[in-house]
Amino acid sequence: MLAWYVAAFLLALAVLVVVHEMGHYLAARACNVKVLRFAFGFGKVIWMRRHGRDRTEWAISAFPLGGYVKMLDEREGDVAVADLPRAFNRQTVGRRAFIVAAGPAANFLLAIVLYWFLFMHGVTELKPRLGLPPIGTPAAMAGIVEGGTVRAVNGKPIETWQELRWEVMRQALDKEPLHLEVVGAHREIGVYRFASDRFDVEELEEDPLRLLGLVLYRPPLPAVVGQVQSGSAAAEAGFREGDRVLEIDGKAIAVWAELASAARAAAGRQLRFLVERDGVRLELAAIPRAAGEGGQKLGRLGLTAREGQGDLFDMTVVVRYGPLESVGRALRQTWDTSVLSLRMMGRMLTGELSWKNLSGPVTIADYAGQSARLGPSHYLRFLALISISLGVLNLLPVPVLDGGHLMYYLVEFLKGGPVSERALEIGQQIGFTLLALLMAFAFYNDINRLVSG
Repeated sequence: MLAWYVAAFLLALAVLVVVHEMGHYLAARACNVKVLRFAFGFGKVIWMRRHGRDRTEWAISAFPLGGYVKMLDEREGDVAVADLPRAFNRQTVGRRAFIVAAGPAANFLLAIVLYWFLFMHGVTELKPRLGLPPIGTPAAMAGIVEGGTVRAVNGKPIETWQELRWEVMRQALDKEPLHLEVVGAHREIGVYRFASDRFDVEELEEDPLRLLGLVLYRPPLPAVVGQVQSGSAAAEAGFREGDRVLEIDGKAIAVWAELASAARAAAGRQLRFLVERDGVRLELAAIPRAAGEGGQKLGRLGLTAREGQGDLFDMTVVVRYGPLESVGRALRQTWDTSVLSLRMMGRMLTGELSWKNLSGPVTIADYAGQSARLGPSHYLRFLALISISLGVLNLLPVPVLDGGHLMYYLVEFLKGGPVSERALEIGQQIGFTLLALLMAFAFYNDINRLVSG
């Protein structure tokens, strides 16, 4: 399991880093800047080859958390007279900015391509069908009932559960009232309104829908036994996988929820079951064992339901578009995600959103492994999301990041001359300090999540 998660994380990291640095590399080549090394990772070089007319070093280093493109530069060593026009520092401010910006741009382009492929190929998503909202939640007080399907949010059409979550988060960040257009189980249409003060921005990252009491519909499972826990009350009573429970103490049982409810209410008390096994009816008796939960003693039989039985409601929809429409949707998805990422960062800086939402390599590796196990489409979507995050992060005006260099070039353009070496040195120190603190905090959050579960 651990190896799977690590492999998924390293693959994602390799793709993102190579794409980012390839953006710098191709832009440098387009500007006729000589590239000395294209490296994946840091530290000791474990593999290296020279290639091309410039004999560029293509290297893999031992520590695989990043990469870099080293270009010819007078500030970093002697440059032959013949190569001076190809030195990075000799380029115009516009060319240097183009080369630096090409890295984040490559990450955005990767996300666009991935989203385009997913939209065109088709992605299986959960339908935005609502379950019964918990008592006391805004959704329950608004009158939302089980079984309705969200058709639109503030007038925008909704096709999937993910789109619903996305739109709710956007409206919450804007502190705008939320209008849900819901098609009921009998095709009736209702509009439910939620005031902006219903949103708790601090908890948005966790689950914006649950804050309102909007839960995914779960179709009722028939009372068919899936697994029998070894040594449990059910095992001692003789239950087997595939048993269909028909009655409990003479009361007819239709769905699994009724069986579970009867067991919870009968801790330490014998229940008589009428079950059907291979077409034969037989009686079984079991005493649910008491187990503490929420300060109460509840009965436990040691049974789990069999999934996928009965006439279950179709919970998924395949979202697919044509090639041209997929391009537009991919562009819009990448733009919206980028803007949302920036806004979330801004809320962190202003204190409106907790820094606990910041994730480090451990959490990202966990998400990588989970998405890979769910299938290629989920992994590609994860890759697109992380690629956007990397692009946005690198554009921040922090020294040592691409955005910091672009900030220097803007100052150079406005003042008509380069930033002083002293200012660059101070900026580097500040940038490294900020990144170190950011990484330390991200690692702390990762460890805290692991410890707290």
